[in-house]
Order: sequence, then structure tokens, then C-alpha cells
Amino acid sequence: MAGGRIRVVVAMSGGVDSSVTAALLRDAGYEVVGITLNPWVEVGGRGQVTGPRKRSCCPEDALDAREVARYLGIPHYIFNVQAEFRRWVLDYYVDEYRRGRTPNPCIPCNQRIRFGLLLNKALALGAHFLATGHYARIRRDDAGRYHLLRAVDPQKDQSYVLYQLGQFELNRALFPLGEYTKAQVREIAARLGLPVADKPESQDFCFLGGLDYRDWLALQSVEVQPGPIEDLSGRRLGEHRGIVFYTIGQRRGLGVAAGVALYVVAIDPVRDAVIVGPE
Repeated sequence: MAGGRIRVVVAMSGGVDSSVTAALLRDAGYEVVGITLNPWVEVGGRGQVTGPRKRSCCPEDALDAREVARYLGIPHYIFNVQAEFRRWVLDYYVDEYRRGRTPNPCIPCNQRIRFGLLLNKALALGAHFLATGHYARIRRDDAGRYHLLRAVDPQKDQSYVLYQLGQFELNRALFPLGEYTKAQVREIAARLGLPVADKPESQDFCFLGGLDYRDWLALQSVEVQPGPIEDLSGRRLGEHRGIVFYTIGQRRGLGVAAGVALYVVAIDPVRDAVIVGPE
């Protein structure tokens, strides 16, 4: 990964993955610039705080990113993206649940925020590449086309949340961690003495701020309407609390007994109905 003095913007979240990404690129000779996007928004309705004033993203993560950048001796900037994050990620997340679907907000976040907004900012800063801590790989074939590949570590592979990246983005993206396992990344962080080497990994979506997604949706003024639980023939088996609490394939927590294991096979947002069936 020889780079000379090619400028690379690294999306730094304050976690161990993006921190090791920045360290690897710096040690490979790149001119590294760290950028942290600040999507902090108050938990509450669209522009309205309906609950305790609790930020949905963690300000301490930006401080961790800044500390790592200082430790590595690289410049670091914070860009505010509250309006964009609300429009492209949070509104999408809420609207999908209203439609009876289970969203993955990382998809629009990567497409619109990281490899849309941030990539454009990186190019405006004269960067040649945008690097992130995603576990994925990029290969260029003999015809000059770029291909998105799965990471070496199958347990950490994140190529599935990057599937929307096209040739323009892949030509300007770097994923240094795609060749490493998570254990190796932790070892690198410890060996380099990074301040976040022992930082726990977050398992929730960043904007939930530790809340259960149902509680978060309630703070967004998402109306929860009870409705019927039906089998495939339309027979009513019980009543659910609201379609936002169910997802296709769910087995636990249905609250109905039928002598066989039942799974959610469909959700009808028009009738507020949850349809269940056998495996």
C-alpha cells in the first residue's frame, strides 16, 4: 500500500476501526486528513423534542477521533451534517417502519453521507481518496473496472452495506481493513498505542443513543396502532401492539400459540396486520 504523498481523507468515527485505518495509511506514507461528521440531533419529533434532551449520537466519539488524530499527528476536522442526516437517514428509517418494512439505515448513510457528501468534501479538499474503516475490499480488473469484494474476515464483512457504490466511488475509495481480521485490527491498535485500542464496539445504530429502537421511534412521534395477527388463510390468531415491533422472519415475541412454530411472513401496513406462517 505504497502511497507517496497522496492525500487521503479518512472518515474517523472515534472507534478502533477508523483509527487503525488512519494509522495504517499514515504509516504507508499517505498524507492523511481526518474528518468526523457530526450528525448530532436531539431525540424527538422532526424538529421537536418530545422526550428528555438526549443526543442521538455521541459527542464523546468526536472527541475520541480528535484525540487519535492528535496522537497520530494528522489534521482533523468536524463537519456538521445534521440536516442531511435527518433527511437521508433518520426520515428514511422512520418512513420504512411506517410502511411495514425493516430498514437498514447504514445503506443510505453510506450512499448519501459517506460516499456522497463526505466524498465530495474530500475531493474539494484536494484528496485523491476517501478511506473508511469498513471491512470490505476493492479489486481492479484488467479492463479497468472496479469490483467490490467481501472482506477477509467473514464475521466482520460489510460489503453488503456498500453494494450501491459505483465505479466513480470505488475508484476513489480505500478500505485498508478488508485484508485484516478484527482480532488483527485490535492487535495493531494495541501495538501502536492508540487511545481507543480497548474501546468497546458499538452494536447499535449510532443515532439510537442506547435506546431500544421502539423507544426511539416513539420519540419520533411514530403512531403505534394495534391490529390483527392472522395466519395465511386470514384467520385471526391474536392482536399485535403495532407493526413497527415486527419484522419478516421474526419468531419470538408473537404472543400467539398454534401448536407449531410461527414466523412473520408478511406485514400489511394498510390494514395494520401481521401475517404469520410456518417455517
